[in-house]
Amino acid sequence: MDTRTVRKEYDDYLFLELRLSSLTRETYGREIDRFIIYLSESGIVVEAVSGSDIISYLTMLHKTGLTPVTIAKALSSLRSFFRFLNYEGYREDNPADIIETQKLDSLLPKVLSPEETDMFLNLIPSESVIGLRDRTMFELIYSCGLRISEALNITMGNLFFEDALIRVNGKRNKDRLVPFGSQGEFWLKKYLREGRAALAKPGITDDHLFLSIRGRKLSRKSIWKRFHEYSLAAGVDAKVHTLRHSFATHLVQGGADLRMVQELLGHSSITTTQVYTHIQNKDLQTNHDAYHPLNENSSEAEPLFLSSVKEGVL
Repeated sequence: MDTRTVRKEYDDYLFLELRLSSLTRETYGREIDRFIIYLSESGIVVEAVSGSDIISYLTMLHKTGLTPVTIAKALSSLRSFFRFLNYEGYREDNPADIIETQKLDSLLPKVLSPEETDMFLNLIPSESVIGLRDRTMFELIYSCGLRISEALNITMGNLFFEDALIRVNGKRNKDRLVPFGSQGEFWLKKYLREGRAALAKPGITDDHLFLSIRGRKLSRKSIWKRFHEYSLAAGVDAKVHTLRHSFATHLVQGGADLRMVQELLGHSSITTTQVYTHIQNKDLQTNHDAYHPLNENSSEAEPLFLSSVKEGVL
């Protein structure tokens, strides 16, 4: 199999057969190129790739520091690539298909439960100016699903209280409007009234919402440090970005439309957002194992769906 020819055919397949967007084709192509380089350096030909080889590759990506979401994208790209090889008759199997059920859990982003999120946010002491700033900042990151950079770059002109919206500048310099909800409104107004004015310094003009003790835009390092201190105190294993993952997961678990979640997060492709459906599916499996009457580990409590049948709901 000539790798260059196959890559060109794969690009045509994505464009002509699947009709994917240019951005998605670019993402898939970049991931496959990286995989092919890995195979070449490992002395493995595409025809002989096994499920174990793919697991080794994903492990290598993890060790280089790539996020679980990026690794999940790589796995999705590999599935697509081997599906194409099946389609063209180069292979009869798809070694990437076995990874989903066996290894997906390790690729899913870490999320907090709603109870853990509340505990974390409520633990932040809002009596001090710095604590009030931090409480408001992490509340917005969670309730709006913000990236760290997006929270840092919010300016006073980005707040629209009449409509309960924040204008966010995301990746590729794309703006989006995100609702901030009643809790977000409460903490924003409290911070603006009691916190930001105290942080602003005479002679220093900085329009950013979140200011340091020096009256200037807060830094990433400061956010990471503050979050680490609070997460240790709360006893939760999380990073700042975990709040964004939790936001998306809680929306999907609550029944939110995936396209709507995509818009709120500012994802350019729905493929990126779909990782949160896997988290939901994992929760469904856990509940099924716990409550289905034919499972050995099921609880003695009557399953919700059975009580619904008895009451004539279903």
